[in-house]
Amino acid sequence: MSRSPNRRDFFQSALGGTTAAGLLAGTLARPSYAQLKRDGAAAGRQANNAKLTADLVVVGGGPTGVCTALAAARGGSSVILVQDRPVLGGNSSSEVRMHIVGANNNLPDARETGIIEELRLENQVRNPQRSASMWDLLLWEKTQFHPNITLLLNTVMDSVRTGGGLVRSISCYQLTTQTRFEIEGALFADCTGDGTLGYMAGNPWSWGQEGKAEFGESMAPDEPTPYTMGSSLLFQGRDMGRPVPFVAPGWAHKYPTHESLGRDPGSPEYGYWWIEWGGMLDTIRDDDRIREELLKVLLGVWDHLKNHGDHGADNWALDWFGFLPARRENRRLKGAYVLRQDDLTGGRVFDDEVAFGGWPIDHHYPEGIDHKGKDFWFSNKLSDLYSIPLRSLYSSTLKNLFMGGRCLSATHLAMASTRVMATCSVIGQGIGTAAAHCTAAARLPGELGGDDIERIKQTLLRQDAYLLGTPNRDPADLARRARASAGSALPTFGPENVLDGTARSRHGSSHQWRSVSLKPEDCRLELDFGEPVRLGRVHLCFDTGLDRKMTLTHQDSYNDSMIAGPQPETVRDYRLEARVDGSWRTLAGVTGNYQRLRVHEFSPLPVSRLRLSVTATNGVNQARVFEVRAYA
Repeated sequence: MSRSPNRRDFFQSALGGTTAAGLLAGTLARPSYAQLKRDGAAAGRQANNAKLTADLVVVGGGPTGVCTALAAARGGSSVILVQDRPVLGGNSSSEVRMHIVGANNNLPDARETGIIEELRLENQVRNPQRSASMWDLLLWEKTQFHPNITLLLNTVMDSVRTGGGLVRSISCYQLTTQTRFEIEGALFADCTGDGTLGYMAGNPWSWGQEGKAEFGESMAPDEPTPYTMGSSLLFQGRDMGRPVPFVAPGWAHKYPTHESLGRDPGSPEYGYWWIEWGGMLDTIRDDDRIREELLKVLLGVWDHLKNHGDHGADNWALDWFGFLPARRENRRLKGAYVLRQDDLTGGRVFDDEVAFGGWPIDHHYPEGIDHKGKDFWFSNKLSDLYSIPLRSLYSSTLKNLFMGGRCLSATHLAMASTRVMATCSVIGQGIGTAAAHCTAAARLPGELGGDDIERIKQTLLRQDAYLLGTPNRDPADLARRARASAGSALPTFGPENVLDGTARSRHGSSHQWRSVSLKPEDCRLELDFGEPVRLGRVHLCFDTGLDRKMTLTHQDSYNDSMIAGPQPETVRDYRLEARVDGSWRTLAGVTGNYQRLRVHEFSPLPVSRLRLSVTATNGVNQARVFEVRAYA
């Protein structure tokens, strides 16, 4: 994204005169050992204080924060990502190991694309063993080595400075280096999940369940309640191939019968979300008490599996369990618009949509495992996807504050759907993209007009996000002027589909070119521009099996809709060529591809025709392409 000439003025006005000169350069420098020895303890203490400045400061390193940071950084913004844990990933990290779920767990062909799809595809190839630590590593690598991102792990934000209706700075302490960071930013994003940044800054917030009257929600209780969904601890079991005894500690809960446990346990491999408790308490203030109770429940459940009834667990050992409760709910920050039940059940498409959801309205009873009813939750399965507006992702009180993840501006019932991590990921990409546009256009979120929103949406589509009501109408995409042809095409999968503005199948429409076979003469796709146009970048969007149905063979809905390794539908080897001055010139030759979006940049050329020749896929017998874009 190009920089606006008045970007510096925007930064200065947001910070009250602080400039971005020397941005991040040298801010982490430390005195030499000789200097420390010479200057003594005072110099050592001074060395452990640092001031940082960025276009966007993101607090919280779960999937929301990671996608926010990456989207903004890729859009040209300088970003500081602050995470209070030693790893990124939040509830998906090795500390918690909750599966990433989203819209496709409820609706067909609805898997989230964009940055989260890129990360998932990378993980499936590099981590077929599905190690939680390898997922940690991938997220760390993507952020740590991005030139526009400064990553601060083990760093706790403990105070916020505001003024003039703006968040001015945050103060943080990094436990590992014993360093105090004072961090200024033009824009801030609260991706903490707990709404901590907004809460400290004085942004209005809500907690618990609204009553029916407040937003006219039919599924809400008659009167508001202060209770939330509880937290969970997961475990992982390992089949040792021989009988393994287990003796529960005396303080663990006892579940000697099926009735006392209250449900069928299922496989002992992946843990149970329903080891849940704490919604009747404060899931922030009472976190230690909640963890203690969940450990009692978890070990009691494992004792039940091993010692009470035949659960097929004789050879299983308890390999890992969490000490960090996975929170579902606490604060929700008030934004410019409060997302509510009818927006979801009606499949509303907002003019300022920047993300989508489709997980059911999934409310867990606050008593968790102590609930005595038929089950621990009720779930309203939605009939279609719904959009998430940018207005629910920025504050109307603090003019430079975004909020995403489960602390977005929503009612309890709406948040019961938007809270899942794949949905949080696309929300994060929407926030990061909007923040980069704000920086480039020198506008605060509430100042964005219709043209700004359209540019943000087109940028999201260009970066492989999906929006319900917005097709590709990017005026810079020269491919929209071209005519498409192919060596062959299956019925309804004609080459014209790559230019129809939608890069995924939905509601029975393919929006995709498929060749008849992988024979060389069948696997050529061409765009004819009619006359030479100056091109310097081409985007190719391939099929990665978004329509694959889940098998739930491992009770792991994050992975069950994806193959371990490259996705078989995806083009693996291809050649991209351009017709320049009457002859074909190779722009790119690729082998071993497994990603959905590939972007090829080259020195601008006068191109009259563009040709994609597919030579191999990762499994299927057709070339499959959703979209081709071309830019100067």
